[in-house]
Amino acid sequence: MSRIDQVVFAAIDFESAGVVRGQTDHPVQIGMARWSLEVGLTAEFVSYLQCAEPILWSAQKVHGIASADLVDAPELLGLWPEIKSRLSGAIVVAHGKGTEKRFLRAFPGHGFGPWIDTLVLARAVWPAAPDHSLSALCAQCALTEEIQSWAPQRKWHDALFDAVASLALLRCIIRELHLEQQSIDLLLQPSNQEWHLQRRS
Repeated sequence: MSRIDQVVFAAIDFESAGVVRGQTDHPVQIGMARWSLEVGLTAEFVSYLQCAEPILWSAQKVHGIASADLVDAPELLGLWPEIKSRLSGAIVVAHGKGTEKRFLRAFPGHGFGPWIDTLVLARAVWPAAPDHSLSALCAQCALTEEIQSWAPQRKWHDALFDAVASLALLRCIIRELHLEQQSIDLLLQPSNQEWHLQRRS
């Protein structure tokens, strides 16, 4: 496997309309960015998404996206060139990857991956942390100000802000544990035992 300092990471985040029991959730915003140790942050992209379903009040309360924001927004399928250009050939990153993998099923056989879930990773690195949410972990690592400089005039639960935040958190873990020349497999399949040994070394 490649070393961590030799690969490109591509983060993706979706915000959704909210789910009603028995129905399917729908994305209303997508954010993506690429990052590597060699080049830094590149290829930021964010867009609202057309959605035929109303945005639930509970979801709007979290991300602040209203139906009026989606007027003239593209459909997810129409963004295939943007998504492909940013995720292809990269290690895909998300914090709690289930939602992102589910919405990407709109593109059968897309082949993106392998995936790093920074939620799983953070639980292995900091098992005693009181809160493993993305915002809490970034606050713990004093990353919030830098994330704001990467995604100015945006905030938590904006898809681009959360995407670059997951990259900032990943970078923090790599640097704190001096993993730059380790195999990427250490991030793809984290185990508590390996991480504790790595910390002691």
